[in-house]
Amino acid sequence: MTNYEKLEKVLTELFQLDKAELDFGIYRIMNQKRDDVLDFLKNTLPKEVRTILEGQKQGDAISLKKELDKAIKTAKDFGAPDPEATPKVQEARAAYESAGSIDGLEQEVFSHLASFFKRYYEGGDFISLRRYKKDVYSIPYEGEEVKLHWANHDQYYIKTSENLKNYAFKVDGDKTVKFTLKEANTEHNNNKTQNDKERRFALYEEEPVTIDGKTIHLNFTYEPHKKSVKQDNLLEIAVAQLTEIVPADFTKIFSLATTEKNKKRTLLEKHLNEFSARNTFDYFIHKDLGGFLTRELDFYIKNEVLFIDDINTDNEQTFTTQLSKIRALKQVASKIITFLSQLENFQKKLWLKKKFVISCDYCITLDRVPESYYNKIANNRAQVAEWRILFNVNIEKQDDLKDEPYLVLDTKFFSEEFKDQLLAEFEDLEKQTNGLLINSENFQALNLISEKFKSKLDVSYIDPPYNTNSSPIAYKNNYKHSSWNSLMVDRLTNAKILLKNTGISVTAIDDIELKNLYGLLDFSYGHDNYISTITSLCNPQGRVADFQSKTSEYHLVYAKNKNSITNNFKIDKIDNFREKTPFKRTGSNSKREERPLRYYPIFYKNKKLSLLSKDQYLNIYNRDTRSFDDIYLSNIIDKYEKEGYEVILPLKMDGSKLVWQREYDRALKEIDTYIYQNGTIYTPGFNDEIPTTCWTSSKYANPEYGTEYVKEILGSKYLKMVDHKVSLNTAKSIHTLKQFLKMNDCDYVIDYFAGSGTTAHAAISNFRESNKITKFISVEMGWYFDKILKSRLIKAIYSDEWSDGYCNNINGVSYMFKYSNLESYEDTLNNLQLKPNQIQQQLLDTNSNLKEEYLLQYMLDVESRDQLLNIETFKNPFNYKLNITENNELVPTNVDLVETFNYLIGLHVKRVQRIGAFKTVEGITNTGDKVLVIWRNLEESNNDDLNTFVKKLDYNLRDGEFDTIYVNGDNNLANLRQDEETWKVLLLEEVFFTAMFDVKDI
Repeated sequence: MTNYEKLEKVLTELFQLDKAELDFGIYRIMNQKRDDVLDFLKNTLPKEVRTILEGQKQGDAISLKKELDKAIKTAKDFGAPDPEATPKVQEARAAYESAGSIDGLEQEVFSHLASFFKRYYEGGDFISLRRYKKDVYSIPYEGEEVKLHWANHDQYYIKTSENLKNYAFKVDGDKTVKFTLKEANTEHNNNKTQNDKERRFALYEEEPVTIDGKTIHLNFTYEPHKKSVKQDNLLEIAVAQLTEIVPADFTKIFSLATTEKNKKRTLLEKHLNEFSARNTFDYFIHKDLGGFLTRELDFYIKNEVLFIDDINTDNEQTFTTQLSKIRALKQVASKIITFLSQLENFQKKLWLKKKFVISCDYCITLDRVPESYYNKIANNRAQVAEWRILFNVNIEKQDDLKDEPYLVLDTKFFSEEFKDQLLAEFEDLEKQTNGLLINSENFQALNLISEKFKSKLDVSYIDPPYNTNSSPIAYKNNYKHSSWNSLMVDRLTNAKILLKNTGISVTAIDDIELKNLYGLLDFSYGHDNYISTITSLCNPQGRVADFQSKTSEYHLVYAKNKNSITNNFKIDKIDNFREKTPFKRTGSNSKREERPLRYYPIFYKNKKLSLLSKDQYLNIYNRDTRSFDDIYLSNIIDKYEKEGYEVILPLKMDGSKLVWQREYDRALKEIDTYIYQNGTIYTPGFNDEIPTTCWTSSKYANPEYGTEYVKEILGSKYLKMVDHKVSLNTAKSIHTLKQFLKMNDCDYVIDYFAGSGTTAHAAISNFRESNKITKFISVEMGWYFDKILKSRLIKAIYSDEWSDGYCNNINGVSYMFKYSNLESYEDTLNNLQLKPNQIQQQLLDTNSNLKEEYLLQYMLDVESRDQLLNIETFKNPFNYKLNITENNELVPTNVDLVETFNYLIGLHVKRVQRIGAFKTVEGITNTGDKVLVIWRNLEESNNDDLNTFVKKLDYNLRDGEFDTIYVNGDNNLANLRQDEETWKVLLLEEVFFTAMFDVKDI
């Protein structure tokens, strides 16, 4: 392989051209430009290297000819009989004759280019690996007292759950193969594994293959498997099964795609490995790739090309040749760097771009809804069905709603017209909205809301991934901690912007990343703003570690400005809190199987259930010694059975045997929820997935029962208990959060690692107990956003007393929260189709000199501009669509431009109205600007209609009611302004575009 071929291989990987068949994300974009890029790499680039060297050599040859002539003349002047035999002439002639050959120099330049770019590129990302020499690296340092540095410090961590949703490649030119996930089980909170299990990709056995025209879906699951089950083995099994069932039209997926190590690898195996690796690696976008590579190139040249000590100062030509090589290397490398920078900056632009709000809905308790809406509500089958599932409440007629003021209406079940009418009932909509849920990658959510909530929030509380063995963050090679640092630092910095000057940041962590988190918080907030570290007892029995068990987690508390909170926030409260209240939680990390099991008998007679008295129970179980008196229990059973009772013991499968468990107090609460059929009592089990507990006396016990048996017995009752069942007792103690919120008399809290929603739940709970309103913002991207997080809050509003998915006591609160779903980074990529317009193409065809500059610097930005925000479609802003990934398919979906714009200009909404072709939003911005936004369907209205509409709504523009009016489409509304008036009219589309791409590095 020649040095140029080595370079070509490296550049092909750098520009993602080695993945020509991939049909998603940045790969699809690069494949649209594949021919142009390949032409540059294969033809333009090598020609430019030779041209640069030839130009240099031409000048060198003239100079060397003069040196040769001078040497001959000197030899003759000294009377040499044969000037050609003198050493000086021979040396000069050899140099002159070698000047015409540049092949060796050219290959040397190619070799250096390949070495340089390969050094800094690994697995899809550029990593800072500045080397002085072997095993000696350098980091940038500017004299700081302490320097926090990690391998990915200058990159955005961009891995999102979208990586699981999109993977497709082409075969036969027009056929598409998609890997589709069914029932993907992904993590929430910090729990990524269960006991000795880890998630693996495996073929979906129930329906491994589905065909949709020219697209074949290969269906997989991503579920926990025993750690002994290797991912490679599961993929091998999948390939073997697919070989038997894939239709003949798609058998090209089994064509060879060999490697040096695997001569039998098929195209399917290649992509399956890519697919699984894609979800176990981290991905980054460099913040300044051009600057980084330019600096590194200078360092590389000085350190590994230009060796000062080796320069022969006695031979000017040797030095000149060295400079020729360096000049060619630098010029060509700079063009490659420019091209790479364009690609990386384009991705950065898309990452930092404010994302669209795809949907926005509200959850509102019925006491806040006028009764005039009750008829439509009672007749909405979807809403009524959800209430039946969540609350076990049956609404049969309109009047039933009057008795249920704390049922939570979800506007997603209703039409846009109904939602617009209902929201218009609220005079100060945002003030009456108690919380905000955002279904999004947290960096994108923080970025979108930054203008609106800048310096507005009191507390940031987060419980991020701990990066432990039980919940590891994915990583490439050895960048585990580096990946975690990159994940955290930008989000910490973004969140700080949202805090008031008196705000505080609280971050939960355990031992694994504790020291790194200190450094990141010092970097983001400054060490002088450190307040305290609160140690919490999170796992009394300890999490297994190498040398000793870990029992604690820590809450690191920092102030945005410590000097500003002295009078508002008592630091000694934290110290007392730490000493008096070591938080204790029980959750999935607690080793319950090692604790003594508690049990009690239940007695059944004449269709009635009864329990022992409390005193009798305490004779069976001693709470102090955690021991049982089995003799006493045996005597009790004999006594009651002689009296005609059926004695029932709480039993649970443990391996192959049944064991007793649960205590008296819980039995007392739950006794009315048991199900009795066929002489046996059943109840839901101890997890949120399936009922696995059978309650019966030992002589009736069936050790063979299992999930299917229970499903069969319970029938529809099983579905009722499982669907939307949400446990309000989660791993993170709600009491911990309630106390943090009370400490700072918190009015507004944000949690951008929301998990199952404990922070928001704590805010609701505090409101119930003290009538103190703490508004919340909770951000979560997990699949469980609807099923767990949102459902949990809805149930918490209705009651705080639940067991086994059922409400024990209705003690609801009057409440309303908003929830939104945002466009993802992957969605942004998937909506782009790049090609120059007709005018641009004509210009490129007629100006060959412009073509290279366009390709290297401007192509991606120019060709994507109209697609990233299609101004033309603002003519009907209520029908703006994007392709959004839903259930692993790209679905044309309406975008909420109104809600998106509110965030872009930082609008706190007071009132929203929809009247015909118009929708208005009134509010005030963070800067105090009083705003009216008028959205109109220009296909149904004109400027005369606009003027009439404004007059009809009786907006008094002349008394300072508004400072700024935004309107979509050209208009003449400003003509209504008098000379002395200062209100202004702005074109909504222009402001929208500018604000959406007002991107700044974090």
